[in-house]
Amino acid sequence: ARRIRVAARDAGLRPPAWLGTETVARLLGLRANHPFGQDALERGVNDPASRAETAYSLARLVDLDPSTTGRIAERAGSFSLPSLDDAQRAVLTRALQFVGTPYVWAGVSERPQPQWTADGATQLTVPGGFDCSGFVWRVYKLRPLPGAPAALATTLRGRTSYAMSGEVPVDRRVGAAALAPGDVVFFGDRGPRSKPRQVGHMGIYVGNGWIVHSSRAGTTLQPLEGWYADTLAWGRRPLAEAAAIVS
Repeated sequence: ARRIRVAARDAGLRPPAWLGTETVARLLGLRANHPFGQDALERGVNDPASRAETAYSLARLVDLDPSTTGRIAERAGSFSLPSLDDAQRAVLTRALQFVGTPYVWAGVSERPQPQWTADGATQLTVPGGFDCSGFVWRVYKLRPLPGAPAALATTLRGRTSYAMSGEVPVDRRVGAAALAPGDVVFFGDRGPRSKPRQVGHMGIYVGNGWIVHSSRAGTTLQPLEGWYADTLAWGRRPLAEAAAIVS
């Protein structure tokens, strides 16, 4: 866990103190997301865990086998970041500040926010948190990023993963081998053959085979492997679209 935070710090990202521990906890499956309709039960990174959540984490911990813990320890211990320019550093610094924030359906803020029930009849106040596209929306759009071009906030226009994935022309899609830090990455069941309407998940590429995203376990760093490698559709480079230095 310490390696993750130190690597981010050495890259100039000003990581939160909990970056490594929250990431490893989620890679080990020690954190769970409450289902839609129970988002009010979610806890922020600085909130004490409930008894039920603590019991869940302990039960998961007891069930872990040495091969799983060894594999996660190896992945976390090898975490590194490439050289970053100022704009990339600004994007990733903001993104990593939200690691540990819970997954909240339709969430776009780290602060308490309104949410309507599925039938649209009742408005609730739920804790801060994000869904996958809301996380990217928060990082890129809601406040200016120091070191990044002002046009960056208007580059991503749609709110959903399929809308944002469809905004980039086919000839400007970024393939897996060409991804750069700060790129937005999209996932669909058919991988690169997916249509925008089939894109159901998204995140931000950190570099060296890692992404940061909001998933069922909340906002976390995640190796680009397994399901994420198999379903990676394409990337998009908002920094280049906004005429940043990144090419």
